[in-house]
Amino acid sequence: MAVRGPAHRSARRSAHLSARGTWFLVAPALIPILVLSVGPLLYGIGLAFTDAQSGRTEATRWVGLLNFSDLLQDTLFWDSFRVGLVWAVGVTVPQFFLALGLALLLGQDLRMRWLARALAIIPWAMPEVVVGIMWRLVYHPDAGVLNETLRSLGLGPDEGVDWLSGTATALLAVVVVGIWAGMPQTTVTLLAGLQNVPRELHEAAAMDGAGAWRRFRTVTWPAIKPVALAISALNFIWNFNSFALVFVLTDGGPGGRTRLPMLFAYEEAFRYGQFGYAAAMGLAMVAVIAILLAVYLSRRLRGEGEEDR
Repeated sequence: MAVRGPAHRSARRSAHLSARGTWFLVAPALIPILVLSVGPLLYGIGLAFTDAQSGRTEATRWVGLLNFSDLLQDTLFWDSFRVGLVWAVGVTVPQFFLALGLALLLGQDLRMRWLARALAIIPWAMPEVVVGIMWRLVYHPDAGVLNETLRSLGLGPDEGVDWLSGTATALLAVVVVGIWAGMPQTTVTLLAGLQNVPRELHEAAAMDGAGAWRRFRTVTWPAIKPVALAISALNFIWNFNSFALVFVLTDGGPGGRTRLPMLFAYEEAFRYGQFGYAAAMGLAMVAVIAILLAVYLSRRLRGEGEEDR
């Protein structure tokens, strides 16, 4: 039976004032988020449905889905999409296995383990622009360390290979840099997962005669599998959306061989002034990422549901 009367009204009034107080406390953090994140996002979505261009004197017009229709017929966009997929898979897969091996090694009781861990995360602390400039020097055709090393071993031509400008080598060269730059983050994440594997399980498996591979397959991998899948999915998304590293290394060249989707959108917006078309491209990329995330989360939730049964 519902309670009515002065006490009930007093309780409702207190709850109402409490809710208003909560909003008052949250507002200082909420307002910057709305202004700096939600506002530009909504502006970008609206821009995708217009013919906004730089330098035009006519008023910007609403064009509906015309930008998306043009996008579907743009072969350069689909080329950049293909390059983005190759780049994301080419970086994410080797990066995961190398990071897993490094995490397993750093998880052992080794001397100077703290120093090895500190050295392993150095690339993580470096800005992408610095990483790009450093590797441009490594790949330099005349004075680069790579060509000098190959020449000293008698494996390279005397004139040196221009790794970042060659149509056959550019994508492979930037993929190697992407693996190197992102491996510390994956290693640290997997290492954190390995720390949660009970040592007693390894000792019990060893007492049962299980070798290293069997202990990894039956004890370690099931324990770190959720972390491994999560970091792999996030790495794929981050790599697909990469911009700064490849921009500094090759600027999308040669001939678009390393032009990722975000680089293509940047060129359309800030080199050719096609703001509306570039916004449509960015919105399409958001849709692709949202679909990938939905697939990952549905598979993850389905797996958790089966484990709970």
